[in-house]
Amino acid sequence: MPPGPLYLIPVSLADGRTEAVLPEDVQGVARSLVYFIVENARTARGELKRMGHPLPMRNLDIRELPLEPGPADLDALLAPLLAGAPGGLMSEAGVPAVADPGACLVRAAHDKGIRVIPLVGPSSILLALMASGLDGQRFAFHGYLPIKAQERHRRIAELEKQSRRDQATQIFIETPYRGTQLFQALLDACQPDTRLCVAADLTSAHERIATRSIAAWRVGGAPDLEKRPAVFLLLVE
Repeated sequence: MPPGPLYLIPVSLADGRTEAVLPEDVQGVARSLVYFIVENARTARGELKRMGHPLPMRNLDIRELPLEPGPADLDALLAPLLAGAPGGLMSEAGVPAVADPGACLVRAAHDKGIRVIPLVGPSSILLALMASGLDGQRFAFHGYLPIKAQERHRRIAELEKQSRRDQATQIFIETPYRGTQLFQALLDACQPDTRLCVAADLTSAHERIATRSIAAWRVGGAPDLEKRPAVFLLLVE
């Protein structure tokens, strides 16, 4: 029997927005599956309920992906697929394996000859880039910046130099609890003419996306980023 496919199932970025951001065909695939590999079982069950999965959650096989899975963990998670069953990989928000766990599982699936099928859904990184007005032809994503102030300041300066050298948009994210601190660090570290986009609460009713020069941000004041997921983009033109 050939292996079952591994579907990469996006989920909504904001609670209650499943129908608005996920195509019906994607939700239909999720509703057809019984086996899921997820970042967080509780949030995965909530999303599957919003998708209208026909089975009780207790009848689904939902397994969490360890933070640092070893070869034995990956083998165990992929065993049902190797036995012929299809499975789905889900993160807590957005698309799996992009700024989210799962890439190691996808790599192991390829190594074992399992077909990997990505499905359409929201990516906060691409949505922010689309709406920023910054360069969408040349860009780089850097994940999280350092937490310590001195290291973070040094890293921001490096990203400015990289943007100037490559003429490329630099993209990074922060936890909802440190967005305000990161924004202030950007104002402190960046040159006045650097363009900065802040994209918060993407796809939600409270979505806010604004792109200004650092000089304009300094005059106009800080956006409300308290406990709000945000993507930051900068470009030196």
